[in-house]
Amino acid sequence: MDRLNDIISHFDHAGTVAAIAPLGAGLINDSYKVSTAEADAPDYVLQRINHHVFTDVDMLQGNIEAVTRHIRRKLTERHEADIDRKVLHFLPTASGKTYWKDGEGNYWRMMVFIPRAKTFATVNPEYSYCAGVAFGDFEAMLADIPDRLGETIPDFHNMEFRLRQLREAVAADAVGRVAEVRGYIDEVESRASEMCLAERLHREGVLPKRVCHCDTKVDNMMFDEQGRVLCVIDLDTVMPSYVFSDYGDFLRTAGNTGLEDDPDLDRVNFNMEIFRSFTRGYLESARSFLLPVEVENLPYAAALFPYMQCVRFLADYINGDKYYKIQYPGHNLVRTRAQLKLLQSVEQHQPEMRQFIAECLR
Repeated sequence: MDRLNDIISHFDHAGTVAAIAPLGAGLINDSYKVSTAEADAPDYVLQRINHHVFTDVDMLQGNIEAVTRHIRRKLTERHEADIDRKVLHFLPTASGKTYWKDGEGNYWRMMVFIPRAKTFATVNPEYSYCAGVAFGDFEAMLADIPDRLGETIPDFHNMEFRLRQLREAVAADAVGRVAEVRGYIDEVESRASEMCLAERLHREGVLPKRVCHCDTKVDNMMFDEQGRVLCVIDLDTVMPSYVFSDYGDFLRTAGNTGLEDDPDLDRVNFNMEIFRSFTRGYLESARSFLLPVEVENLPYAAALFPYMQCVRFLADYINGDKYYKIQYPGHNLVRTRAQLKLLQSVEQHQPEMRQFIAECLR
């Protein structure tokens, strides 16, 4: 506790620290709620940044500062009420930075705790619609941000890069698994050219990179007491990407009727009800800035992300399970099969998806 109090002392905060308690169950960063004694002082969230995942902490925090500053300006221009609960606020240190490095090489940051707010992990049509509106609006507000953001995780959603990783794994065949999975490799390679469409369109100058969230999940939104979305949270992965990242990644997880690693492939299908709810909300808030090339390729985005995850799981299996934690031998192969089945289901629904998108735009 004394160590955490010392870390807190480096940030420009109000009030007297009364209690510090672990907050949430984040997979990347360690978080603590810092409660203050005074009624008029806010509570805070203290986080240890995982600098093994986010290796350039200065860039990371620079991105977040630029994004939150721009969103605050947009909300002010809209004459929104309760703005302090609708955008994250990070505290500066004496140096003016919004992070502090301790003597053990750990990086810390501190932000104001949003009061009377909650998150939901439930994936249903109602929350999927809310997610579509919220993430579409997030992108819309940042469509004209003047700051140039960096890639906090380089090549995070670069399909050509992920295919190179797979091909290198196949060539090395480090643990002798290639022969076993040749059928899955062939399935992946048969789609490789079409799935690298985004990179080709970008090189041709047709498809822009936007400022995207890149981790679009239902529980990355805060709701107020009436169940209305307050703001989008967890901004570590905010960086330049194609809008396909936010659209397709949400549908890969929320639109799966089964589990990401479901051993029963009969349970794995693409949920069109979730697709329709999320897409309706997303287009309502994002259509103001989306280009025709972005809109017409949203069904491609829905297929891209199960394909990308299939490639990543398959590469890790071939490499001997070095990246993803596994719970049993062959876990990454089970994941590969499930993502391939989801991809195939998405492909079957693409004509229906295109029709629905066209109806939304009319």
